[in-house]
Amino acid sequence: MSGWDASRPWSGVIFISNPSLPTPLEFRDAESLLLTPFDHADWVVEDLVSVGLTLLVGGPKVGKSWAALDLADRVSKGESWLGFATRRSDVLYLALEDQFPRLQTRLFRLADEASIGLRIAVQAATLGTGLVQQVGQFLDTFPETRLVIVDTLQVVRDQTSKSAYSADYSDVRLLKTLADEYGVALLAIHHTRKMAASDVFDTVSGTNGLMGAADTTMMLIEETDERRDPSSEKTARLTAKGRDIRGIDLRLGFRDCRWSVLENLSDDIVMEPVAPQEVENVLALVISVGSWSGTATELVGAVGCQRVSPAVLGKRLNEFRDFLLARGVSYSQRHTAHERTILLEAVPLDDGE
Repeated sequence: MSGWDASRPWSGVIFISNPSLPTPLEFRDAESLLLTPFDHADWVVEDLVSVGLTLLVGGPKVGKSWAALDLADRVSKGESWLGFATRRSDVLYLALEDQFPRLQTRLFRLADEASIGLRIAVQAATLGTGLVQQVGQFLDTFPETRLVIVDTLQVVRDQTSKSAYSADYSDVRLLKTLADEYGVALLAIHHTRKMAASDVFDTVSGTNGLMGAADTTMMLIEETDERRDPSSEKTARLTAKGRDIRGIDLRLGFRDCRWSVLENLSDDIVMEPVAPQEVENVLALVISVGSWSGTATELVGAVGCQRVSPAVLGKRLNEFRDFLLARGVSYSQRHTAHERTILLEAVPLDDGE
């Protein structure tokens, strides 16, 4: 026996009377998926580290831990890191290959003023012995924490009889699930293997299961001596790719125990999509009247765009909601059992606009 949850027009749930079967399958129909506003990437480091799982991968002694501790300190203070703006929040740094005296020495070099929002542990359980529960308890106790750093991934893994790919994917998936459930960015430090490869991402130690389960992978690869900047102790390339970021390729210099950007090597040009005329008409309407609410059919009439259907207009408003917000108009929806109401309101622009 099965049925539909008619009270939720954007979704469905199949109900099956047999209690021995798995949890019922929830779904959304494609039309509602086009029209539903979702939050985009929730950045902790803008355009680089978002809620979810990020891998920071590099060779031994390249300076991954210096980079991670500097990142933790900057986020806890709301300061930019490598030129990327950060969203200030508390930070948990699991420095599992260090001890407190060494971390104190590193903080002496990185920070004149300590942040109480940066909390550091040097011991933790493994994934198989309670790490997820430990971090979950910490996040319940300190809910302002938005960034968790695991240094290193290998320390928290357990021996297993699974295949290499299965073990890699399941371990990283556990960390990603934890990050998603608590709405935090979890950055795990990992190593490269010695084997050379034409693609730098192929040097990640382990199988493709690691990158397959992670949201973003950042590679910190030291450059050869002949390319070293004379003002730096060492230089490296930071290359990143992921589900929510554009291609990032930076040349970094390491000086006074801190990485900084020497050169932006990325050739990606990100073009903002051109908003269709009906979206421009909606923008002009709301700016002129201050706010507007009604159905998509009513909005078609209000802006005089009869050439598009109400469904298409609703879809385009959702698609270009960031375009609207950047120009001072917020877009949202309100649902009832019978209709979907569009809510548009003029809002103040950010100071930087």
